Amino acid sequence: QVQLVESGGGLVQPGGSLTLSCVASGFTFSSAAMSWYRQASGKERELVAVSISFGGSTNYADSMKGRVIISRDNAKNTVYLQMNSLRPEDTAVYYCKARTRGYGYWGQGTQVTVSS
Repeated sequence: QVQLVESGGGLVQPGGSLTLSCVASGFTFSSAAMSWYRQASGKERELVAVSISFGGSTNYADSMKGRVIISRDNAKNTVYLQMNSLRPEDTAVYYCKARTRGYGYWGQGTQVTVSS
């Protein structure tokens, strides 16, 4: 059974940083593409960053490019999203997604609130 458990969200002041974690189980993590998405209230879910399986390639959406870094530790079955210079408009629920063998799986999400 595939499970994705996100953590690390919370309240942060504008300009601050947070690192989100997503621990995966139930599939071969090292061969899966892992992504972070976010969904703000009243808006559609959007891609933030992708970590391709082998080769370490990453891609970033324009919305947070230059302010986030996606990384993974295949030994720990964990993908991270380091977020810097956070803005109020980054407030959203952040979701981890795994894509493996043609299927996509979602975590339950972790809330990030950027406010003073």
